[in-house]
Parts: sequence; structure tokens; C-alpha cells
Amino acid sequence: MAESLRPARGGFLRPFGCGWFIREYLAGVGPEGSTKIDPARGAPQVDIAFEYKETLAKVVARERAERIISDKVVKKINVSEEDAEEIYQRELKKVSRKFTHVRYHSFLMYFGVLKRLGWVEVTGINESSSFQDNYSNAPSRVYYRLTEAGKAAADELWSNPLFTLYPENGANHKKKSE
Repeated sequence: MAESLRPARGGFLRPFGCGWFIREYLAGVGPEGSTKIDPARGAPQVDIAFEYKETLAKVVARERAERIISDKVVKKINVSEEDAEEIYQRELKKVSRKFTHVRYHSFLMYFGVLKRLGWVEVTGINESSSFQDNYSNAPSRVYYRLTEAGKAAADELWSNPLFTLYPENGANHKKKSE
């Protein structure tokens, strides 16, 4: 019997997907220990991207640390809470930001798809960015929140918003035999 290698959540090499994280973050859940926000106020794209990157790195480090601790326990080596924290911090420093992090431009393109789907909207809150201190023409920080359509969209749709936006192209990435 053939077993599917498709991950249940996230994607290959990622513990959770970008769409899932954005939805949960803007809903104010604080997914995987990230900062909780007021869902009515929303958050700027740069803050969402930063939280996604940092949370992804922390989850990868936690999974690696759990594997190391588990191996030690199997070998009957005692691991204290302090040892476990030290292992986690060491693994967190080792996580390559290029491995776990989406590039900001890619994140903006992804977020643009969510805007075209009508799943996120501008809240009307703007604030100046630190970049504007040196360059007055720089754009301000625009806050976004989930729309009712974004809240109602199923997990399957959030897992690949691009294919949701362009369903006629969605199946082209799959093998013809499926």
C-alpha cells in the first residue's frame, strides 16, 4: 500500500504554513507562542512577517531540542530543566534564518494574494515608520485585519491561497496520474 508523504500541516521543511500563521495571528490567537494582538486593530505587514520568521525559528529549534533531549533520555542520561533550556537556546542560535525564513518580498507577494482574495483589509490605522525619520517620503505602517471572508475560509483554502485565487492553475502542479 502506498503512503502519502504530503505533510498534514505546514509544508515540506516547515512546521506550519505562512497562511495558517497569518490567519491565526490576525485573529489574535498568538500562534505557537507569538505575540497576541487585538484582532480589531490588526497589525502591519512588517510585524506579521517578523513574528512569522521568529516563531518559525523558535519552533524549529524546539523540535530539534526535543529530539536531542529524547535521545539523551533513551540513553538514560538525566536532563534537568536548565539543561533542556540550554539545549534549546543552543539550537535556536544554530537555526539558519535563510533556511526557516521567507524573504520579505515573497511575504509581501503572498500577502498581496490575501488582499486580492478579500481575506485581509486595511483597518485605517497608520503610524509612521522609523525609516521615515531619515526619508520623509517613505510609506507609513499600514495596519491590516482579517475580513469575515478570511475568517470563514477553510483551512484547505488558506493552505494555498494562490491556487484559491487562480483555481484554473491550481492542479497544474500535480502529476497527471493523480
